[in-house]
Amino acid sequence: MPWHASLDLHYQSASGRTTLQHRHSGPLRILKSLYPEGQGICHNVVVHPPGGLVGGDTLDIGVRVDSGAHGLIATPGATRFYRSNGPEAAQRVRLQLAAGARLEWLPLETIAYPDCMARNTLSLQLEAGAECLGWDVCALGLPAAGEPFVRGVLHQQIEWPGVWLERARIAADDTRLLDGPVGLAGQRALGTLWLASGTPRESEAREALLEAAREALGSADASVFAGATSPDARLIVVRALAPQVEPLMAAFQAAWARLRRLAWNTGAEPPRIWRV
Repeated sequence: MPWHASLDLHYQSASGRTTLQHRHSGPLRILKSLYPEGQGICHNVVVHPPGGLVGGDTLDIGVRVDSGAHGLIATPGATRFYRSNGPEAAQRVRLQLAAGARLEWLPLETIAYPDCMARNTLSLQLEAGAECLGWDVCALGLPAAGEPFVRGVLHQQIEWPGVWLERARIAADDTRLLDGPVGLAGQRALGTLWLASGTPRESEAREALLEAAREALGSADASVFAGATSPDARLIVVRALAPQVEPLMAAFQAAWARLRRLAWNTGAEPPRIWRV
């Protein structure tokens, strides 16, 4: 029987401290709040005990961040879309930031297993002065286990209405997309990192952020192909391809640290779960 799990997170700020209120339905949980950077930034880990989704399963995650609050969300493991006998599995994430709020959305990768039928969507809403730093990373198949992505379909979408839309249908039999030079060029890990701001940045500030991201990517493993762009005055985007997910994730963590320091004048304390 398919599972429908939901998790609603609400970050609030009072007297310089960010706190989290949450409620859940089904097998989706939040671990305790941690404050490794002080009371102003609340770190949390989202846990999905089953470990993956099969056909018909749905995960709904909604995050609201009030003015002045700063939340950071990570996961302890990958989101796994397992094989399906027909029905589609879905993960839907909604991030809503009030004026002056900050949110970091830093899950581990999504793995599209052979024969999956999957849909992975994320939507952003940012008021003036709000900022969101996050990423979406996907691995196609299980190359280390000798199980390539030879069957199945993954739908991917990131949307910030009126500003940004990324949409893809990745089908295992679409060799022009998977292996063509203007597609994935044979790579099986792909990722998008963003720094979104509800208020447009001046050109000089955007160039400084782009340069910081490019410097971080320049020290990445040679197997990672990546670039940084600013398609809108409110948005910095980094895209990357790699044969496997580990070097891509390391490159994104380096870019995250550089962008965070420059954009927010904060340290780059990684979530504890990255060190487990």
